[in-house]
Amino acid sequence: MPPIKEFFNQLPPVNEVLNNDIVKGVAIGAGVVALAGLALPAAARAARPMARSTVKAAILFSEKGREILAEAAENLEDIVAEVKAELAAGATAGAVAGEAAAEAKGDEAAD
Repeated sequence: MPPIKEFFNQLPPVNEVLNNDIVKGVAIGAGVVALAGLALPAAARAARPMARSTVKAAILFSEKGREILAEAAENLEDIVAEVKAELAAGATAGAVAGEAAAEAKGDEAAD
């Protein structure tokens, strides 16, 4: 027999090779790598618009939040200014009332 024919006679049958778990694992791994090579560039192209829209939404959300916080700060400043004005008016009214009360006591003491 020629050497090539002897070599092929020594090989296991094809069904034994295909039923081997190691061969199945290698075949599955090669298939996954091949599909990943095809799918990853397409997924990257598809993910770019989603990433852009996510960043856009985050920027718009941030700007709206800044507007809301600016309005809240302005309202708080208005309230503080109103309270200070009330306190100043109350202190002036209190001082006037205090002077009037002192004068009234002074008038009573003179009587």
